[in-house]
Amino acid sequence: MTATAHARFVALHRAATPLLLVNAWDAASARLWQELGAPAVATSSAAVAWSRGYADGGALPRTVLLDSCADLVRVCSVPVTVDLEDGYSEDPAAVAALAAEVVGLGVVGFNLEDGGGAPELLTAKIRAIRAALGPTPAFINARTDVYLRGLASGEAAVAATIQRLTMYRDAGADGGFVPGLTAAADAARIAAAVPLALNLMTVPGLAPLAELQAAGVCRVSTGPGLFKVAYAAGQQAAMACLGGDFASLYAAPLDYGTMNRLFAVPTPR
Repeated sequence: MTATAHARFVALHRAATPLLLVNAWDAASARLWQELGAPAVATSSAAVAWSRGYADGGALPRTVLLDSCADLVRVCSVPVTVDLEDGYSEDPAAVAALAAEVVGLGVVGFNLEDGGGAPELLTAKIRAIRAALGPTPAFINARTDVYLRGLASGEAAVAATIQRLTMYRDAGADGGFVPGLTAAADAARIAAAVPLALNLMTVPGLAPLAELQAAGVCRVSTGPGLFKVAYAAGQQAAMACLGGDFASLYAAPLDYGTMNRLFAVPTPR
C-alpha cells in the first residue's frame, strides 16, 4: 500500500455515511469481503488468533501476526488496517518497532488498545510510534475498553472515555475506538468532545446505523462477529456430516471456480 491508499482510508472516515468494516481473519475472507464491495478491510485480533490456532489476548506470535498482515496486503487492492491488540509489549519502543514493521508490509493503519489499563501507557506507545514512523503515514485507531470491561458506567463512563481519547489524540491518534458503547446519545457526547474519528463495534443493543451517523460516529466494525457466524455454520455442517447427512455441503456452497479465480492472478494495485 502507498500514501495514496492511506489517503483513501482517511477519506472514508470523512464520508457522509460511516465506514462499515466487516472484519476479516485471513486472505480468503479479506478478498471475499473486498469482492462484495468493502471499501477497506480490517482484521479482528480474536478472529486472526483463532484462525491461526492461538487464544485471543496477546498470545499471537510476532511472526504469525506479520505473516497474516502480509497475506491480506497481498490479496487486497483496498486499504488494509489490522488489530495489534496492545502492541504485544508494555515497552513503547518495542511496540513502535512492531508498528513500523507492520506499516512496512503495506497496511495503512492499526488498532492499538489500552485494555482498560492506565491511559499513560497507551499514550507513550502512540508517541513512540509517531516518532518511529516519522513522515510515514499510518492511521492509528486508539481503543479504550472503558465500556467493554465495565470500568465505569453512566456519566463516569462518558467522562473516562473522553479523558482517555483526549490523551490519545494529543499523542497522535487519528481515531478513537470504543467497543461496548451502544447508546447514540453517549456516542454523540464523546464525538463532540474529542475531535477523533469515532469507531464503534457491533454488539447486542447497538443503536441503529442512522442514529450512530447522526451522533457523529465515523466507523463501525464487526469485530469477531463474522468469524463466529462463519464457524458456527461450519460447525453445524460438520456435525451433520459426522452423522452421515451430507446435504448441507451442497445447499449453498461457495463456487470452486469463483474462489479459485480470486487468487489465480495477481491482485491489481
